[in-house]
Amino acid sequence: MDLSDVVATAMFIGVVLYGLFGGADFGSGFWDLTAGGAQRGGRLRVLIDHSIGPVWEANHVWLIYILVFLWTAYPGVFAAITTTLFIPLSLALLGIVLRGANFAFRKYSETMSQARLFGALFAGGSLITPFFLGTVVGAVASGRVPAEGYGDRITSWLNPTSLLGGILAVGTSAFLAGVFLTADAARSDDVTLAEYLRPRALLVGAITGAIAIAAVVPIRHDAPTLGAGLLGRALPMIVVSAAAGVLTLVLVFRRRYRPARVSAVLAVAAIVIGWALAQTPWILVDHMLIADAAGARATLQALLIVVALAAVTVFPALAYLFWLTQTDAWVRAEQPASAGGSSEATQQPTG
Repeated sequence: MDLSDVVATAMFIGVVLYGLFGGADFGSGFWDLTAGGAQRGGRLRVLIDHSIGPVWEANHVWLIYILVFLWTAYPGVFAAITTTLFIPLSLALLGIVLRGANFAFRKYSETMSQARLFGALFAGGSLITPFFLGTVVGAVASGRVPAEGYGDRITSWLNPTSLLGGILAVGTSAFLAGVFLTADAARSDDVTLAEYLRPRALLVGAITGAIAIAAVVPIRHDAPTLGAGLLGRALPMIVVSAAAGVLTLVLVFRRRYRPARVSAVLAVAAIVIGWALAQTPWILVDHMLIADAAGARATLQALLIVVALAAVTVFPALAYLFWLTQTDAWVRAEQPASAGGSSEATQQPTG
């Protein structure tokens, strides 16, 4: 394997991790938005705050990791993507800012109307970020980002493949978050909330899976190189993703939430890896190969040294943080009063 491929693999590990941890984080916005009013959705919003509160900022480590790798190892690709796709990238960044600011603001709201406003902005930001990041992936994978940059500012990301990428990014994020939140509710002995979330998580998972399968047809026509790769070298990963998705639905249906989280992670990771395999060896599909885009060999070697250092410093700390938030002691240590007002926390979800 060429050094450029090793570096690309290291960078893509960050993509997978951001898709999983950041995706589950963003997906909580879907459940916040659809939770209902103060009476019906109060307990669910408390669960969301309690579940993502310790880790929501940490998840952006992976985004920074990806951007630094792309900028340093493949500077021409970074320039091409940011010049052609600056509109969806700016909207994704706007979503991150709105989400982060309003997640903090709504905890200190003085009135219910303020809590609702900040909550809506938090949920909206949580949805637009994965959507527009998905359109960026679709633009690259469908060959609409030329190597010299300055591709079409609109059609590069407003096309069938990009829109499907955005929809699937939101759907898989909501599915992951739904499975995790249901498991968190069950682990904290809130059976009522777990039973409220369970059928909704099943519905979101079934719809997302159906869209993912149906997406193959328009992608084959709109992005032939990607379509051929999905039905070629990436097909085993697509099969693994489908099987893991079905297994997750079965486990959630049977209330086996702990193993369901593992299979849900496998389903999403497999589909992301399948996308990467489908467009290999292109980094800009139909325009630039990974080997041709790589920077100086000394730069690539330095990046791998950084990865090795991070593997023994940053990664263990993050792993410990995620492990800590999943222990029973953490779940029962402190229950926040409410997500936006003290009256919300005591209401039971209905409907």
